[in-house]
Amino acid sequence: MAIPLLICDDSSFAQKQLLHALPDEWEVMITYAKNGQDALKVIAEQKMSVMFLDLNMPLLDGYGVLTKLKEDKSKLRVIVVSGDIQDEAHKRVMDLGALDFIKKPVCKEEVARVIQEYSLDKERVAEDEPSEHDIDLFDAYREVTNVAMGQAASLLAKVLDEFVVMPIPSVNMIEITELQMAINSATARDYTSAVCQGFMGGGLAGEAMLLFSDSSYEDMAKMMHFEGEMDDTAEIELLMDLTNILIGACTNGIAEQFDIDISLGHPSVLGRHMESYDVINKSNNRWKRTLAIDLPITIENKDINANLLLLFTEDSIPRFNQLISYVAA
Repeated sequence: MAIPLLICDDSSFAQKQLLHALPDEWEVMITYAKNGQDALKVIAEQKMSVMFLDLNMPLLDGYGVLTKLKEDKSKLRVIVVSGDIQDEAHKRVMDLGALDFIKKPVCKEEVARVIQEYSLDKERVAEDEPSEHDIDLFDAYREVTNVAMGQAASLLAKVLDEFVVMPIPSVNMIEITELQMAINSATARDYTSAVCQGFMGGGLAGEAMLLFSDSSYEDMAKMMHFEGEMDDTAEIELLMDLTNILIGACTNGIAEQFDIDISLGHPSVLGRHMESYDVINKSNNRWKRTLAIDLPITIENKDINANLLLLFTEDSIPRFNQLISYVAA
C-alpha cells in the first residue's frame, strides 16, 4: 500500500530535486503544498503519514507548521529539508518535533538514510506520480540562491553568535537602467555604504553588491566584537569582513550546487554614507540587462538594514539555465 507523503516547499525546482532523491523502491502517494498554510489544509483534509517540510516559505513558514502540529499533538512524521543550515535552525526544528533535518540540495544517500532510520522504506514509488513537471526558472533561481544563502547565514550566525533570519530571495530580470529602482527598494531610507565584488567561473559572471545602512554600524560592530570608536578605518574593516563572509559563502554555495569553480575579484568600496541613488552611478553598469537577486540580511531581534544583491550578466543567463537543467535532470 502506498504511503501518503506530503512535500511542502514553495519551490517547484526543490520539489523536483526531492522527488528525484526518493528511493525507487519506496511506494508513496505524493501530495504537494507550496506553503505552510496549504500544507496544514492538506493535513486537515487528508490522512498524511510523512511530510518533507521546507522552512523558508511565504504566508506560513516551516517553523509555523511545526508549531501548529506540536500544538495539535499530531503524529505526522516530519523531516525538515532546508537550505538554512545554522545550528540554531536545526535545534529549533528538533525542539518543535521534527524527526530529522536534511540540508539542501538533497542527495539520495541522505534521503535513504532518513527513510531507513525511521522505518519509512516499504515499497515502490507509484508510477502515476508526476516525475517531470516543468521547471519555473525564476523559481529555480530563488531555490539555488536560497540554498547558497543558507551557507552564508550559517557562517554569519557563528561569527555573530546570533540567529540569522533566512530571506526569501527576490528575483527580477531587469534593464540596467531599472536597477536603480531595485537598489532603492532594497536599501533603508538613510545613508548607505556599498561594497562591490566581481565573480566569474563555470560560464557565470557578474557582480555581488553589499549594501549596508549607516544606522546598522553600531549594532553590527558590537556583535562582531569591534573595540573602540567606529571611525573610518573601523567601518571599512567591518564592511570588508561582512563582504568576505556573505559574498564569499554565497557564491561558493552556488558553485557547489553546480559543481563549478567561481573566483572572486578584489572587493571595491563604491562609497560610504551615500544616498542610495549614488550607488548605481558609481557601480559598473556595462551590461544592458541583468538577473538581479536581492537578499535582505536580517538578524533576529536586531535593527540591521543590509542587502546582498547578486547581479548576473545577461550573457550568463543561458549558462545559468543550462546548469539548472543539469541539476534537475
